[in-house]
Amino acid sequence: MLGFPAVRALLIQVAAFPLTLAIVYLLASSGMVLSYWHVALAQGMLAALLSWWRALASWWRAIQFGFPLALLGASALAIPPAAFLAVFLFLLLLYWSTYRTQVPYYPSGRKVWEAVAAALPQGRPLRVIDIGSGIGGLVLELQRRRPESRIEGIELAPLPWLASHLRALTTRSGARFIRGDYEKLDLGDYDAVFAYLSPAAMSALWRKAAREMRPGSTLFSYEFVIEDRPPSRVIHPTTEGPALYMWDF
Repeated sequence: MLGFPAVRALLIQVAAFPLTLAIVYLLASSGMVLSYWHVALAQGMLAALLSWWRALASWWRAIQFGFPLALLGASALAIPPAAFLAVFLFLLLLYWSTYRTQVPYYPSGRKVWEAVAAALPQGRPLRVIDIGSGIGGLVLELQRRRPESRIEGIELAPLPWLASHLRALTTRSGARFIRGDYEKLDLGDYDAVFAYLSPAAMSALWRKAAREMRPGSTLFSYEFVIEDRPPSRVIHPTTEGPALYMWDF
């Protein structure tokens, strides 16, 4: 748990709080008049400095600095607590364990679906899975194009998984959506695996794929490469957009 950046960021905010209180006490003792905004500013600066010291990514420093100020600003708006709870539950169901996986929800787009469909082997049934399938766009499109094949998606977050499952039911698609963690799958069961994850997840994905995927299968990754593992093929679905990388086993 302590290795996850989001957990470390939270602990840093907690650690910065007593330091902030000590600084505020010293300044107040010297006669300086302080407001809550001064306290939030001090908390944010200390948290950003601690994030730099603990070598968190640069964007975490900005988040740590702005969090106390945003919290104080939101409290001044007098928003009903139920609204905060509703937003929290929605984001929880949408992102779920992003703090652990470091893979946010972000859809790939139709041009990518078309590129994957064109790159798949033709003339025989396939078993394909999209790991982190979101609301199911790629899976549903591939199943429509390849009705003889078994196209699956796996998604950990409850809300995107439910949306994809309902889409398959309403369109009477043969696509199958699993709610779970792809790390528990055997990738050797598939002819092709598609991933649109994040740089933080690619090394672990490659280790799993190299261990499990069988000869003749292909790993697809949109946008993110695997360090020290040159892809077998590269396709550019759009002129100026990210590339689609493929590793043939």
